[in-house]
Amino acid sequence: MSLRIAVQMDPIETVNIAGDSSFALMIAAQERGHEVFEYHVESLTLDADDRLFAQCHPVKLQRVVGDHVEKGEAQRLDLGRDIDVVLMRQDPPFHMGYITATHLLDRIRDETLVVNDPESVRNAPEKVMVLDYRRFMPPTLVTRSVDEVRRFMAEHGAVVVKPIHGNGGKAIFRVPADGDNLTALFEVFNQTWPEPHMVQPFLPEVAEGDKRIVLVDGEVAGAINRIPGEGEFRSNLAMGGSAEATELTEREQEICDAMGPELKRLGLTFVGIDVIGGKYLTEINVTSPTGIVAIDKFNGTDTAGMIWQAIEARVAARGA
Repeated sequence: MSLRIAVQMDPIETVNIAGDSSFALMIAAQERGHEVFEYHVESLTLDADDRLFAQCHPVKLQRVVGDHVEKGEAQRLDLGRDIDVVLMRQDPPFHMGYITATHLLDRIRDETLVVNDPESVRNAPEKVMVLDYRRFMPPTLVTRSVDEVRRFMAEHGAVVVKPIHGNGGKAIFRVPADGDNLTALFEVFNQTWPEPHMVQPFLPEVAEGDKRIVLVDGEVAGAINRIPGEGEFRSNLAMGGSAEATELTEREQEICDAMGPELKRLGLTFVGIDVIGGKYLTEINVTSPTGIVAIDKFNGTDTAGMIWQAIEARVAARGA
């Protein structure tokens, strides 16, 4: 099966090929004999005949730092008629531009497989979908009210405050049990974001790592444990965290078993979930999950290949 793949992403010239999951997926697609294109979300155009176009560059990829991509001339492609699979891989933030792109991609879903499914992505931002699995989460408050946070802290002590549509560990703050600077912090958060914010107890277990578990069509593909860097409590690799090999606890496997069938049903083919302390689910990442390069490095696996096997099976089923 040879497919034409269009990847909606940030500029490919800027990616760090040593750890970028989008690059890993693209080069795996190329190695499987698929034709790969790159386009930017800003080029999406829905024309007067309700056809969705994008300015797509054919790309040839190689694992050479500084010389990892050769881009061809841009082509105006109909994403419904000219493309078999669209990978939605641009980085969050999850804002109205992101949401609008999912609505546009919805219009080709009967012709082209979009991964992850745009309707499900729209309905499942990282820190919102996870609320469906509260039984696995630490106590969680979603609010814009300082008074509500103070009530929460009276019971739970020190907390972390997160933008509900944040990504990559950015703008996550720890507030000590005495609430020092909480009011000032919420002034900044409320002025910066129109949404409510997520508040959870600070979990000391985060010092032992924050596990990223990747699921492919609802099945566990692998995991890494991310350790915070010196002087940090955030363990995201983008924030200076380091990765180490790991295995799932019984509780983590229970979490994956509970959500796996639903992820597959929703067309969420590539998902990364985050678990702290072997038991506390904190996020379900569906917009542009990462971590597969580190997982494969430690485990000797081929997660990108597993993802393409799942995509190819979905394409074949659609044509059956």
